[in-house]
Amino acid sequence: MAERKRVGILISGRGSNMSALVAAAQAPGCPYEVALVFSNVADAPGLAIAEAAGVPTASLDHRGHGGRALFDAKVDAILRDAGCDLVALAGYMRLLSDDFVAAWEGRMINIHPSLLPSFKGVDTHARAIAAGCRLHGCTVHLVTPELDSGPIIAQAAVPVMDDDTPDALAARVLVEEHRLYPQALAALASGRLRVEGQRVLGF
Repeated sequence: MAERKRVGILISGRGSNMSALVAAAQAPGCPYEVALVFSNVADAPGLAIAEAAGVPTASLDHRGHGGRALFDAKVDAILRDAGCDLVALAGYMRLLSDDFVAAWEGRMINIHPSLLPSFKGVDTHARAIAAGCRLHGCTVHLVTPELDSGPIIAQAAVPVMDDDTPDALAARVLVEEHRLYPQALAALASGRLRVEGQRVLGF
């Protein structure tokens, strides 16, 4: 088997998608390994989960670094010191600087809780219900400077029920997130994806 790609996962909270990526990396034949879980929140619950799974962790408070670009440069150095080839955002609640995005162009992905391009940003489940959507879901995409706008790698949909609340809908979408994100990361790590404009082929 080819050498596995080393992935750095960025989190800010509980890291449930991080946990799904870490678990999938244990499977025989997985084309990636998790080299580092990083958080901008020192006591993020996901760090303890990663440590319990034997994954190296690091944290750095985003405050007091003289701005987003300077902080992101330090994060970039942490990822490179860990030998990361790819970056996966998993509930990382930071807008990224253009320089950081450019440094990892084509090698950084995110999972978003909507069927992009619908409902970029936050509160996606409540917005989908309010809009009368019959389908909702999640999207894995390559990260570009514009928020939630990078080329789409994969999507998964769930029905919106008549009696749905945002929390109930979020719980069903999260099941699909945990299934889809490892598959998309594996496709990227295997090298079989190719980008043609806004289209990602090969998933």
